[in-house]
Amino acid sequence: MVSYIVKYKLYHLIFWFLYHYFWWSLTSGSIIEAAQNILFSNYSIKFLFYVLMQAFGVYFNLYYLIPKFLQKGNYWIYIPALLLTVLLTSAGIIGGYFVNSAAVGIPFEELFKIAPTEFFQLFKTNALPSTLASMTLAMSIKLTKNWISSEKRRNAAEKENLTTELKFLRSQYNPHFLFNTINSIFVLIHKNQDMASESLAKFSELLRYQLYQCNEPEIDLTQEVNYLKNYIELETLRLDLSHLDLQVTIESSNTNGYRIAPFLLMPFVENAFKHVSHSTDLRNWISIELKIQDNRLVLNVSNSKPGLSLSNTAESSGIGLANVKRRLELLYPNHHKLEVLKSNKEFAISLEIAMKQATQEHIKIA
Repeated sequence: MVSYIVKYKLYHLIFWFLYHYFWWSLTSGSIIEAAQNILFSNYSIKFLFYVLMQAFGVYFNLYYLIPKFLQKGNYWIYIPALLLTVLLTSAGIIGGYFVNSAAVGIPFEELFKIAPTEFFQLFKTNALPSTLASMTLAMSIKLTKNWISSEKRRNAAEKENLTTELKFLRSQYNPHFLFNTINSIFVLIHKNQDMASESLAKFSELLRYQLYQCNEPEIDLTQEVNYLKNYIELETLRLDLSHLDLQVTIESSNTNGYRIAPFLLMPFVENAFKHVSHSTDLRNWISIELKIQDNRLVLNVSNSKPGLSLSNTAESSGIGLANVKRRLELLYPNHHKLEVLKSNKEFAISLEIAMKQATQEHIKIA
């Protein structure tokens, strides 16, 4: 029975019945008296005409006039057609009064306490206001439903676009990292084959992480930190540490229980190794610090630079930092803070992210 009502949208008639019943109850001051008048009195046919005629007028407007004229911008046709529909609907309701009188066999004047010649008074005070009210209500409901549906579609589209963009940014990052690492191992093969072999083993661990362990939108922070450590170890194998002061402080003891988007920290560390200076007469250095403080991840990375112009910085020479900035904006809006310091001798970043645990939402950074 319920499926039949839903299939043929008979619940619309139920709605209009209850709508008019509400107004009759409001007019009479009693829901019981209104029910008796509708079901067991001489006015049932008149009530039925109110329900059917206004339902017809409403749906003619919603499903014919609006799509055919209003939505196409034909206002000069829609407005007169709507007014004509309102008038004809109201006139049909007045016709219901005469049908009601004939059906119950009681003279019109006796039944409705008004002369048949004064039907215009009924039209003006009863049928027309009621029809205008029902038209307004129906259009309000329809516009609200359309707005909600439009918002749902827009939100779904935005979510889909966001997911697509994040996937694109991640797909850009992975080849970027692979290209740099393979180049490093290739150079190392000609210098020290044992170190190249060890580097290749570390590299395979990184690939395993990329391919199998981080396909979710968020992963455990401990996994990301371990990935970062492996990468730093890989870089130290190929670098001449006698000419580089490398300071790494990673506090990983309290990273359990936090979640983070994968590959988010890596580009900052990678850029430091890629763009560090290699001067023979000046100090070359990289400093990496990572810690959890007050439910915030704090990452500070800095490195010495060759004495070139400001335009030749890690930020402008690759796609890594541009991508990770965009990912931060998409994934942690109002929940992260990124500062970049550039000078002729140093490039540094300071990143804070309000971390997300399994049972709590992001905490906004003041």
